[in-house]
Amino acid sequence: MKKILALISLICLCLILPSAALAGTTRDNLQERVDAAKVVLDEIMAAEDNSIPMNILERATCVGVVPGLKKGAFVWGGEYGQGVVTCRTGHGWSAPVFIRIAGGSWGAQIGGQSIDLVLVAVNERGFQDLLQSKFKIGAGAAAVAGPVGRNSEAATDWKLSAELLSYSRSKGLFAGINLDGTSVRQNAEDTEIYFGQAHSFETILKGDVAVPQGAVPFVSDVAHYFVEAKHRQ
Repeated sequence: MKKILALISLICLCLILPSAALAGTTRDNLQERVDAAKVVLDEIMAAEDNSIPMNILERATCVGVVPGLKKGAFVWGGEYGQGVVTCRTGHGWSAPVFIRIAGGSWGAQIGGQSIDLVLVAVNERGFQDLLQSKFKIGAGAAAVAGPVGRNSEAATDWKLSAELLSYSRSKGLFAGINLDGTSVRQNAEDTEIYFGQAHSFETILKGDVAVPQGAVPFVSDVAHYFVEAKHRQ
C-alpha cells in the first residue's frame, strides 16, 4: 500500500510541477537549471564510446538538455521536465532558451524515475520545430530514438526522416528513447526572467542576442563537443 501511495504521489507531482514552477521561478533557479544542463552534457560525453555518435555531433543544428525529467506511472503515466536549448548560428552557438516537456500515456504500467533527457535537432526542420511555441513529437515533428556509440554504424538510419533525435540517461545508462506523443513548449516566462527582458525564441536561437555570462560555460561545452567533432575524428 505504501508503494502504491508513493507512486500516486509521484504522478500528482508530475501534474502540479508546471504551475508550481511558474509560481516561484527566480533567475537563480534558472541559472541552476543551466548549470545542471552543463553537468549532464559533460557526464554523457565523458562516456566516449557510449555517447552520441560523431556524425550526429557534426550535423546537429540545435541541442536541448532537460536535467531530471520526472516520469511516473500507475496505469496512467506522466512526465514533466524543464530544460534549455541552444542552436548553431553563423558565428557559434546561440544563447540558451528555456523549454518545458510534458506527456502522458495509458496502459499496463507502474513505476517512477527521474531521467536526464537530450534532444538533438539534426537538420533545418528540427530547428524550425524549436521555433514553434509548441509542438508534439511524433505528430508535427518526426523524432526517433538516437543511436549510441561514438562510431555507431546505426547512426546513418536517422538521416532519411528524423528531425529530432532523443536520448535519455537513467542510473548511468545512456540510450535512445521514444518520446512520441510528448509535447515540447517554449517557456517564454523563464526566458524573459533569465534575460531580464522579453526576446523571441527566433531572435535568441538565431544568435541575435548575446550569451549571458552565466550561460557561457554551457554554450562553450556544446561548442566543444559539437563544433569540434570533425577535428576529433
